[in-house]
Amino acid sequence: MQVSLKKVLASYDDRAPLAEASTIPAPWYVDPRIAELERQNVFGRTWQLVARTDQLRKPGEFVSTLIAGEPVVVVRGNDGELRAFYNVCRHHAAAVVTQPCGQAAMLQCPYHGWRYGLDGSLKGMPEFDGVQNFDRAQNGLVPVRVGTWECFVFANLDPQAMPLEQFLGGLIQRGAPLGISKLHFFDRRSYNIHCNWKVFVDNYLDGGYHVPHLHKGLNSVLDYKQYTIENEDRYCLQSSPMVSSSEDAATGATRKGDRAWYFWQYPNLMINCYEGYMDTNYVIPVDVDHCSVVFDFYFSDVSEERLAYNTESVNVGNRVQDEDLGICEDVQRGLKSRAYGAGRLSVRREAGEQLFHRLLAADLRGGIAALVAAD
Repeated sequence: MQVSLKKVLASYDDRAPLAEASTIPAPWYVDPRIAELERQNVFGRTWQLVARTDQLRKPGEFVSTLIAGEPVVVVRGNDGELRAFYNVCRHHAAAVVTQPCGQAAMLQCPYHGWRYGLDGSLKGMPEFDGVQNFDRAQNGLVPVRVGTWECFVFANLDPQAMPLEQFLGGLIQRGAPLGISKLHFFDRRSYNIHCNWKVFVDNYLDGGYHVPHLHKGLNSVLDYKQYTIENEDRYCLQSSPMVSSSEDAATGATRKGDRAWYFWQYPNLMINCYEGYMDTNYVIPVDVDHCSVVFDFYFSDVSEERLAYNTESVNVGNRVQDEDLGICEDVQRGLKSRAYGAGRLSVRREAGEQLFHRLLAADLRGGIAALVAAD
């Protein structure tokens, strides 16, 4: 007999202090009803990373993507304004923009040729003469909220959501000294992982707990004993002093600086910074058992002279990801075992993970309460 969704949500105690806290229970990772609740009440109501500002500098430049399963297009208007819309034609629901990115003077649906301006307004409908009681002004592309921070573009499907600046909270001030916007995009790598998206986030937020055991190369350049975890608003900052090491030549050569900075912003964005380097990890749920993770790599110098160095640095990041991929898939299998229900949290290491679980619980319980109230 299936346990009610309300009972599944109630099985997690988000009020327990860290010293007494457990993780969210295993059903939260494997129940399709939780995944659907997350789609609507987490990804459908939070600010999601959709593009880089350098992709949308000129009028007509656009990026198309999905947010919580909804097709979205972001475009720079002729007036210089950045706008986002549901990428759904108002005629018969086809995608208006079919390319992942590009530049266009007008957005034209490939199905029946309906044309939309860069401001979303409906400009033309072929062979539509004789149609009565049709208001062109009410049939433009449906807008989506959009905003920018540093070199990132975010969008939010919820018209009632808090402004981007408020959502990011203290992350804005903490990230400012790192000079993120001065870095240049270099490469993108995408990974398809057989695990729930929350498993990947948990792995990231364990305060370096797994680093000495799983990431030998990375561990060689971090002062693990001085690793710190700070929680605020909807973000967690994990940070560590760096040390010089020749134990792993590639890691030692490409991961430099006084300190490593690892930011996580609820629900699914990670930003990792070293001297002259940054990568972002954007986790996208696919279904209850699968997620994809998009890694974007940035460097202070992307000239031809630095190509070999930057490529080696990306390869180091790829190796770390491969190490994480295997353990995340192993965890997903274990979450389905009758031997596991929930795990305790390390006071020293896993405060960030608890922050994640508490924020998630608040959104999911708010979603279920709204469903009950609507019945």
